Amino acid sequence: MVNAVNLQNLILPSGTAKFAGTEYTVRMNGSPEAIAALNDLPVRTSGGVTTYLKDVAYVRDGFVPQTNIVRQDGARGVLLSVLKNGGASTLDIVANLKALLPRVETTLPSDIKLQLLFDQSVFVKAAVQGVVFEALLAAGLTAAMVLLFLGNWRSTVIIALTIPLSILASIQLLYLLGQTLNLMTLGGLALSVGILVDQAIVTIENIERHLHLGKPLEEAIMVGAGEIGVPAFVSTLVVCIVFVPMFFLSGVAKFLFVPLGEAVVFAMVASYILSRTLVPTLVMLLMRGSHGTGTPAPGARQSALQRVYRAFDRQFERVRAAYTALLEALLAKRGVFGLAFLAFCLLSCGLYPVLGRDFFPTVDAGQIRLHLRAATGTRIEEMARLADDVEAVIRELVPKDQLETVLDNLGVPNSGINLSYSNAGTFGTLDGEILLSLRKGHRPTEEFVTILRRELPKRFPGIEFFFQPADIVTQILNFGLPSAIDVQFTGSAMAENARLAAELVKKIRQIPGAVDVHIHQRFDAPAVNLQMDRTRLQQMGLSAQNVGQNVLVSLSGSSQTAPAFWLNPQNGVVYQIAVQTPQYKVDSLDALLNVPVAGSGGAASATQSQLLGNLVEATPARQPAVVSRYNISPAVDVYAAVQGTDLASVAAEVQRLVDEIRPRLPRGSQVVLRGQVETMQSSFIGLGVGLAMAIVLVYLLVVVNFQSWIDAVIIVAALPAALAGIAWMLFVTGTTLSVPALTGAIMTMGVATANSILLVSFARQRRDEGAAPALAARDAGATRIRPVLMTALAMIIGMIPMALGIGEGAEQNAPLGRAVIGGLVFATVSTLLFVPVVYAGVHDRLLRRRARIERSHAGAVAPHLQES
Repeated sequence: MVNAVNLQNLILPSGTAKFAGTEYTVRMNGSPEAIAALNDLPVRTSGGVTTYLKDVAYVRDGFVPQTNIVRQDGARGVLLSVLKNGGASTLDIVANLKALLPRVETTLPSDIKLQLLFDQSVFVKAAVQGVVFEALLAAGLTAAMVLLFLGNWRSTVIIALTIPLSILASIQLLYLLGQTLNLMTLGGLALSVGILVDQAIVTIENIERHLHLGKPLEEAIMVGAGEIGVPAFVSTLVVCIVFVPMFFLSGVAKFLFVPLGEAVVFAMVASYILSRTLVPTLVMLLMRGSHGTGTPAPGARQSALQRVYRAFDRQFERVRAAYTALLEALLAKRGVFGLAFLAFCLLSCGLYPVLGRDFFPTVDAGQIRLHLRAATGTRIEEMARLADDVEAVIRELVPKDQLETVLDNLGVPNSGINLSYSNAGTFGTLDGEILLSLRKGHRPTEEFVTILRRELPKRFPGIEFFFQPADIVTQILNFGLPSAIDVQFTGSAMAENARLAAELVKKIRQIPGAVDVHIHQRFDAPAVNLQMDRTRLQQMGLSAQNVGQNVLVSLSGSSQTAPAFWLNPQNGVVYQIAVQTPQYKVDSLDALLNVPVAGSGGAASATQSQLLGNLVEATPARQPAVVSRYNISPAVDVYAAVQGTDLASVAAEVQRLVDEIRPRLPRGSQVVLRGQVETMQSSFIGLGVGLAMAIVLVYLLVVVNFQSWIDAVIIVAALPAALAGIAWMLFVTGTTLSVPALTGAIMTMGVATANSILLVSFARQRRDEGAAPALAARDAGATRIRPVLMTALAMIIGMIPMALGIGEGAEQNAPLGRAVIGGLVFATVSTLLFVPVVYAGVHDRLLRRRARIERSHAGAVAPHLQES
């Protein structure tokens, strides 16, 4: 039959013929015009009788044997997954697809309905909108804070204007570098909102200080802007330089955080340029005739803003006086305070080991991805019945008002291409995936996952259940694996490796926080071994090839070994022709052994067909259901997920168990911990080194600027407090140490150093004027408390919306905001109290040392003069 189809169904051109003055195209009926005509193809002629295809088969427009079932809320359908490449925008792809669907729907039969399911752009769009809202809210809060401190709407407008201009400049540069507006670039812009106003705040505050001293406006602008020109430039470089180590990261962390760093750096550079150019110009234009103090003319009525500012300013001056008195007291006891504060900071860093470590925070996308795996060999029809029962239990456990839709994706796709793009771990009809979409305003997804994880194994003993990441962020971080932890055994000793893997699974399940622990591969797939007697085959004029070909065509079809196609002239679609015994005909071992086997070619007519049972001996057997390889070597994977604790603690326990089992591996086998854990560890090392490099780079930059190794040490003395503040904030909020938190820590190093530069630079000015170290430190603190607090509060207030983690995907950047807030709170205290104390103590010691050297030198010169 296969030969007849291939010989009688031809899609071949014939050519042309030239008759007289005309050229004719020659056509033949090499291929039937309709599917029904295929039934009339002759198979063979024997004894003058021709056997047609319709006599031995039924030709129809059918489908390949089903290995996959998709249902939405119980109704069967066809699932089409649309993926994008790395350079495309999720929002653009989905928007274009939605615009295309109505046009496509008009070409389909009226009873076919198209419906969008599990649209990831909804999450992405909501997350982007959340970040934009955070940035706008941060800008509004920052502007309100500036207005409260300065009491002048003109100054506030000037400062607030630098935020959108700096962001627009950063967006333009990001576009030129080929970056897109995504969660990371927008997160970087939102992160920079609080510090974009720093340069403008310091500039205007210093200008107003000189206006209060009675200088004319133009002179106040020139002197005030000139005084802080170099410190502001160094502060900008300090904030920017801490992001340099990010460009040396590798793996996914590089692609995530380099765009974030670029967004911050570009915005900061633009902010500094604006503070040197636009801000002084606007001060000249908008504040002409006003000294920016909000002082009304005698007898004039004060506005509500002026009254609020006056009240606030009076309170602030009380705070300044109290701070000055406190600083004087601490300067008097600087030795005790300095050691106590430094000891507190160092001891606080001891919190880091107990924080726990995660690669990224868990994101609640409102979706649950449940995988169920039945006994090996379960057919797709039985999986559908099992999925019905599981879905009924799910609807019982998850309230109706919380559950929006249920999508069943059962079995294995009929294409290797589809399977290659899946990260579900599916490899046969025994697998099923149930996707749950929760309604808007749902309860925490983790709550339902915990209930289902506890109840489903009780209701369905013998069925394996495990959950996989449903959100796009975690799927990317897992690099195509279904779990964050993958213990992989490789080597040719598959049986022994599988035994050790099963032993390891039992131990990992005892680790607190380890869930969904299972072996990916199955080694007990039911099989029927057919042992051929080649001698008997030879005696019957047959060969092993005849048996193999007949069994293959009967059970799997001819499309693999002898592909044939039919072109439909009506629509131009090419259909594949497959010759195969209907699966319902082979429903028992007897039916299988009754498959006829005939010779091929000329031997087919000379040899009588034989039943398969006369040629083989059938025995039951077991075999692997799937064979996985890593670098050619056979692999066995143990997958594990984490719930209720951090990833690093579970991974550490798993690594300990792996180290215990490694000496028992058979010769040539290896066991390695892979998955998200591997990427997390490399990223933490990279960011840890980046944090250390950031501190070193900041220190060296300050050394170059101040031409002093000692003053540079004094400036970075605020950084231990920043590290302590980060630890306490993460500890109090129950936030684990993660890549975003480390990024926030790196950011904090720059901002904290920038504030210290402002204070130390003023103290150096006072020292140049002849003030004693303690007096210079006190005056620096009393004078710079307002800009230091304003810049720190601007950053802290700007981070509050991000730290709250409200909205879709906001959990991802919440640790970043919390780390910045905690670090800056402690760093600001350190800048205002600890740094002046260190400055006074160090320079007072240097002064006494210099005096001793001068005295000793003078004492050595006096006797010499007497002898002369």
